[in-house]
Amino acid sequence: MRHIISILLQNEAGALARVANMFAARGYNIDSLSVAPTHDATVSRLTLVTRGSDAVINQIVQQTRKLIDVVEIEDLAASDHLECELVMLKVEARNGTARAVVDCARRHRATILDESESTRMIQLAGSSHEIDAFVAEISRVAKVLELVRSGVAALSRGHQVMSLPA
Repeated sequence: MRHIISILLQNEAGALARVANMFAARGYNIDSLSVAPTHDATVSRLTLVTRGSDAVINQIVQQTRKLIDVVEIEDLAASDHLECELVMLKVEARNGTARAVVDCARRHRATILDESESTRMIQLAGSSHEIDAFVAEISRVAKVLELVRSGVAALSRGHQVMSLPA
């Protein structure tokens, strides 16, 4: 099962490496990883996506919680949450495919960032499922030349918040 793990960790050199090394040392794969400072410059939020049974994920959470840099950790799959990811891609737009590229982008609420004589650069923000559907469709319409994804960013819905240090 897919799990989104949200971790608040001290914004210090090596903190991200210690979390990633803990996953690697135990043979856990990270499908995506996103990290940036929070509104408190001393704390970063690391969001990662991994797969495993509830028992395995619970073990990952407990082991990660023991790392010195970790302030708080939560498996968002256990709560109602919203997630978003960004994709930017460059496609070939030659020989009449330019119109089909624009139509596909519009259907998916994507934005065309750049146009050249033979390429289009497109951006889309949405759930991983929406991104996957867009990439699959645009790949049928035009040749994808380059693609980059940001990784998942996610927050719990409602009043529930992860605690920052006092």
